[in-house]
Amino acid sequence: MPLSLIKAHAYGNDFLLVKRSAIAAVADLSIFARAVCDRHRGFGADGLMVVDETLHGARTQLLNADGSPSEISGNGIRCVAAWLARDRQLPADAFVDLETEAGNKRVAFLQTTGTRYTCRAEMGRPEGLEEATLDVDGESVTVVVLRVGNPQCVVLGAPDHVTQGRLHRLGAALAVHPYFPSGTNVELATVEAPDRVRILIWERGVGPTEASGTGACAAAVAAAAFGSAAREVDVVAPGGTQRVEWTDTGIALTGWAELTGSVTWWGH
Repeated sequence: MPLSLIKAHAYGNDFLLVKRSAIAAVADLSIFARAVCDRHRGFGADGLMVVDETLHGARTQLLNADGSPSEISGNGIRCVAAWLARDRQLPADAFVDLETEAGNKRVAFLQTTGTRYTCRAEMGRPEGLEEATLDVDGESVTVVVLRVGNPQCVVLGAPDHVTQGRLHRLGAALAVHPYFPSGTNVELATVEAPDRVRILIWERGVGPTEASGTGACAAAVAAAAFGSAAREVDVVAPGGTQRVEWTDTGIALTGWAELTGSVTWWGH
């Protein structure tokens, strides 16, 4: 049967969104996610968000482009929030509560321009924040490890260390390093100013991405804890800039998500 999905993105980090009721007959969600997320044979996306609507928001399940499960995506939940806002015609000052594998997250709407929704998401407190030294193909690399609902590995360094070549070498290796039994997301980060951090991202189960919400949060926390950055910073990724605030109550992530359109999967 034809199946409708919504395409959305936040700073180029793109997702396909589908209601769980619509895929009740899908036998294997991992296979389905790989098929629809394939950029040549499917619609193309960094991940698939499965959505169960609730009175005040939704329950969400995230599968990466390779079909593997993930606990949360900061950009993905904003895409779901944008979809709910459009579908329910929510006012600009509304909020939704989204249940994820990493707990409940509240997303508040700040501004709407067409199909672009600027939101502030409460991401919770970072956990397991510490430095570690890992061997990567014979190179000793100092990293900052933590969880922002999902595992993160941040490599802080000078601006000339944040390159695509180094991302493909270090990011790919660290994402599957034995230190991380469930894999990890990786950010190469540099502190350009006390209030600005620049990153490149290698996402677990995806590879290089233009942006990452949890990755931006992780880089901001790592830069504040070990890199002399402030606790409120702009995090600049290839896809654009998000604002991260780290306070005693947790992390807040501000940025936009944009609805691209709807697509129909005919299956094969």
